[in-house]
Amino acid sequence: MQKNIIYFLVIAALALTLSACGGKNTDSDKNSQATEEAASQEVVIKASSWEFDQTEYALPKDTPVKLTVENISGAHGIEIIGQDIQIRGGKSKVVNLPAGTYEFKCNIMCGTGHSKMVAKLVVS
Repeated sequence: MQKNIIYFLVIAALALTLSACGGKNTDSDKNSQATEEAASQEVVIKASSWEFDQTEYALPKDTPVKLTVENISGAHGIEIIGQDIQIRGGKSKVVNLPAGTYEFKCNIMCGTGHSKMVAKLVVS
């Protein structure tokens, strides 16, 4: 009986995980793709098991920049804290931020080191 319950919970967790990974191309994704052409440069954030490839990334102020999250290992994404900007791994978004320092974190639960996945965007 206990094995059946555990088996059911594992299957349910897998089903929920797979359903969260899919998604349709929404209008906001189309708008983002259209504005990617206007971006003057691209910054790639590489994410692997519980770390980003850099602790700080430099962006020019008041300039459209294409931010891309590339998953090297595992499933990751970013959330720029206080800016309502989220990007899933394998996706891009054009951002135009005023001068300042912005912290971002991994926004996809990726394991035991998930809480340590933080870095900064320095916009100047």
